[in-house]
Amino acid sequence: MRQPDFSNLLKVLERKTPKRPTLFELFLNRSLYEHLTGRSTPEYNSVEEVIFLAEAFVAAGYDYATVAASDFKFKVHRESKETTSLNSSAGITSRRAFAEYPWPDPEATEYSKLESAAVHLPQGMKLMPLGPGGVLENVIALVGYENMCMMLHDDPDLLQDIFNAVGERLVRYYELCVGYDIVGAVMSNDDWGFNTQTFLSVDDMRKYVYPWHKKIAETAHNAGKPVILHSCGYFGDVMDDVIDILKYDAKHSYEDTILPVEEAYELWGSRIAILGGIDVDFMIRSKPEEIQNRCKAMLARVTDRGGYALGTGNSVPEYIPQANYFAMVNVACSTGSI
Repeated sequence: MRQPDFSNLLKVLERKTPKRPTLFELFLNRSLYEHLTGRSTPEYNSVEEVIFLAEAFVAAGYDYATVAASDFKFKVHRESKETTSLNSSAGITSRRAFAEYPWPDPEATEYSKLESAAVHLPQGMKLMPLGPGGVLENVIALVGYENMCMMLHDDPDLLQDIFNAVGERLVRYYELCVGYDIVGAVMSNDDWGFNTQTFLSVDDMRKYVYPWHKKIAETAHNAGKPVILHSCGYFGDVMDDVIDILKYDAKHSYEDTILPVEEAYELWGSRIAILGGIDVDFMIRSKPEEIQNRCKAMLARVTDRGGYALGTGNSVPEYIPQANYFAMVNVACSTGSI
């Protein structure tokens, strides 16, 4: 087990070369957490859960752990199925429904577990709070994707009010997160599109979605902390905006069928940190040796250029074989100084 040192990830986020290969992941999975710690998952949203997650991330070689800072979230009615429609949880479809929705107060939830857990974390480690979904994700969950598209034309003022109601609460959530010393960076997690385009047109992204992401990024930067955008889907038409307008420090989530991370690094790696990207489907289907070879090649690509941390293209679901996962992380953990 290597000693965590958050300064390595900070170097990556500054588009510099860290002292050693650095790992990055959105989250792992319950079976893997329990395998890494040798114990059962504690109660959700507890100090013990934060400590448990930190132990798992350290055991795997990370310099941080991603956590939910509190139980703040937007209540949606979604069927519990393996696959659900983007319309399945639609609830706010009128001005009356908007007024009657029980909008959550981010200040009414408890964040002190971050501070309470800090004394139990290894020296050099930091926490990275995730959002309870993002601006666009939550609006789609509340309105339904098809309803949102129709609302763009039928009642844009209502749609703007919904985006504002979601956005202002997420900004406040992050304001509360960055006030803790143990928080080293924050994650703005918000899926924006399909394989070939964003959910909304670029103009509508700029009108409805960007203002709140800009404020989230400013919230982190005003506290002297970096902010990472995790977002799935096609980014070819909006990546310049992510870099130049929103000012995110790093972008995470890549798919080979959209744009392999190796190509993304060549396109944007000089302007924004590139995180992860070893495609999830590749991680599932490949042999450990093939995974090791691709990871070694990716680290070799960035040796003298920096701004990259090794990880999957999205996260580590349980259907990635553990042997394949460890083939990836062991490349970083067994490699010496860059």
